[in-house]
Amino acid sequence: MTPGIIELLGFGSQGWGALLLKAAAITLSAAICGFLLGSVLGVGGATLKLARSYPLRLIGQFYTTVFRGIPEILVVYLFYFGGSVVLTKAMSTGGFTGFYSLPAFVTGAISVGIVSGAYQTEAYRSAFLRLDRGQLEAGASCGMSKLLLLRRIIAPQTLRFALPALGNVWQSALKETSLLSVIGLVELLRQAGTAAGSTRQPFLFYGVAALLFLIIGRVTGHLLMRLENRLAKPWRR
Repeated sequence: MTPGIIELLGFGSQGWGALLLKAAAITLSAAICGFLLGSVLGVGGATLKLARSYPLRLIGQFYTTVFRGIPEILVVYLFYFGGSVVLTKAMSTGGFTGFYSLPAFVTGAISVGIVSGAYQTEAYRSAFLRLDRGQLEAGASCGMSKLLLLRRIIAPQTLRFALPALGNVWQSALKETSLLSVIGLVELLRQAGTAAGSTRQPFLFYGVAALLFLIIGRVTGHLLMRLENRLAKPWRR
């Protein structure tokens, strides 16, 4: 007897519910790790693009131009296969023979983070340029050190101005995790494809995957919106 929809999506012996939820957790974890890595790279990239030194600005411009200009899936392939070649050569130099590669999750998170960082660079740079220069001059005239000025004035307001753009970058990073199935990571899309092939119910499982992506995106988007409203309170009347 062919199992019904409830059984297919359940947690029984014929159900795929637990595997789909596990894959959704992997998707969310890869997106979070990639986004956090992208935040570090974004701050660094924005610092380079705002530097007074022309070579430093050129490095920042090169980073954003390259990784915003090539397809995300190509970045995934470059880091997956290129990372394996580099790691294998490094291990062979140390006397270890054989083929070595990074775990698919690590490679995927790095790939998502590299691309996310290129977009976050522009978000932080644009936000910094919106700062009131009078506040910076006032803080410096009061004897604030650069570190204190960064902590009290620059960082909070830059984050506040950048959050709307960062919300869009986060949604893109979340959707980019679906590309990681090509390197063997069992994330939500790959697990849905496996379930669809095993049960011959592609519409059902791809529909469930779409619904889970939508739920994750809406919930995390709502959290970012609440954070944006919270940071905006001191400037509201």
